[in-house]
Amino acid sequence: MQTEEVKKPPHAAIATDPPAERPRSRVKVFVVVVMVVGIVATAGVLYWNYAQGYESTDDAQVDAHLNSISARIAGTITAIHADENQTVKPGQLVAELDPSDYSVALAQAEAEMTQKQAEVGVQNPSVPIVENANETGIEAARADVATAEATVQWAERDSAAAQADVSRYKALVDKDELPKQVYEQAVSTAAALAAAVDSARATAEAAQQAVQQRRAQLTATETKLMELGMNAPHELAIRRATVIAKQADAQVAKTKVDLARLNLSYTKIFAPAAGIVSKRNVEIGNHVQPGQQLFLIAQADDLWVTANFKETQLRHIRQCQRVTISVDAYGQDFSGYVDSLPAATGTVTSLLPPENASGNYVKVVQRLPVRIRFNKDQAGLDRLRPGMSVEPKIWVR
Repeated sequence: MQTEEVKKPPHAAIATDPPAERPRSRVKVFVVVVMVVGIVATAGVLYWNYAQGYESTDDAQVDAHLNSISARIAGTITAIHADENQTVKPGQLVAELDPSDYSVALAQAEAEMTQKQAEVGVQNPSVPIVENANETGIEAARADVATAEATVQWAERDSAAAQADVSRYKALVDKDELPKQVYEQAVSTAAALAAAVDSARATAEAAQQAVQQRRAQLTATETKLMELGMNAPHELAIRRATVIAKQADAQVAKTKVDLARLNLSYTKIFAPAAGIVSKRNVEIGNHVQPGQQLFLIAQADDLWVTANFKETQLRHIRQCQRVTISVDAYGQDFSGYVDSLPAATGTVTSLLPPENASGNYVKVVQRLPVRIRFNKDQAGLDRLRPGMSVEPKIWVR
């Protein structure tokens, strides 16, 4: 039996031979792999260099000065001129209190001040009056002393003359040296002479009493002069002290007027700074107390970022370094710079700082608030508000 020759397909001969292009495909794959690895490595190096060029944190937010507007006196709200989310200017009137009680208090204080000033005006002239009266009294007392001394001298001279008359008349009577031809006349005048002697004696006694009286008056006048000299300075000092006390009372009254005027001015409440009103806590008719918060004003024109970096991130952070600030709310980047580094960690400045000496110590990476300022004149800054979340990148290289 003749067997048939099996015919092989044409490609069977090719399959039995080793492929010629297989090594080339492996080379291409290897090259591609090397290129990919090189690109990835280069990208990794570039990213590593890029990542080493900045420090960032997501624990950051926009901050601003929050000014609390509170009442400085007690009173009833009569008007409110600012509402929630309203923009106000510095010095703008935002609320008013009932001024009636404080107007009356001011009028009463002014009346009391006028009274005290009038009392000072009354007391002021009394000082020179007392001073002049004291000087006049002393001079008058000195004149009285001089007059009394002269009167004593006159009385002593009159007393001496009277004693001389008594001696002369008595000698004439005792000697009886009258002529005979005038005997009758002497007899008639003897009685008169005797009476003259008695009158001279009486006059001498009266003169002696006058001397004693004048001396007593002189002593009294000298005593009065001494008292005036001793008391005049004290009386003048008392008058001056009284004037000083009245002036002090007038000054106290003036301070009461100033206080009453201040309290009256506090019935009008003004915005201390420009900003946006928030947390309005009062309505018309509410009675407020001193220190009670009425509004909160956020100064939206003076914003910064408080970024709480880990302490391990502060190694290369310095002031004035460039910062890119990404705001979550708008997906917009702003430029800024590092304004200042913190004085302490957040835990140290917290209400209840940790006590590591108690023994319950666990090392925790601390965070420190770094203040970052926005560069001025950037579009969109007016849309930022305190409390917004941001992600700052501080370029340390």
